[in-house]
Amino acid sequence: MKTFKDFGIKAETQSFTGDKVKIKKIINKEITVHHYKVTDSKHFENKKCLHLQIELDGEKKVIFTSSNTLLSMIQSVPKDSGFPFKTIIIEDEERYLFS
Repeated sequence: MKTFKDFGIKAETQSFTGDKVKIKKIINKEITVHHYKVTDSKHFENKKCLHLQIELDGEKKVIFTSSNTLLSMIQSVPKDSGFPFKTIIIEDEERYLFS
């Protein structure tokens, strides 16, 4: 009989650590993005919420945003070879962008 271990199933390690920080506080600052996940928004019906695990000045932080542009951009980053990466989030005409 097989054991569960034989299946090779690994638990997802998407727990995010650090203080929650508003995205406005990190605009135009270099950050390192380590992980992300997408969930249904708790505040906006029929919208998604992007959770970002970042590092700012050597400290882990978590950002939550419903920015469709950031969501679309980060989903283009290869999960197996693209993380972590350095970026600066900028505000351009009332939308946020990775630069």
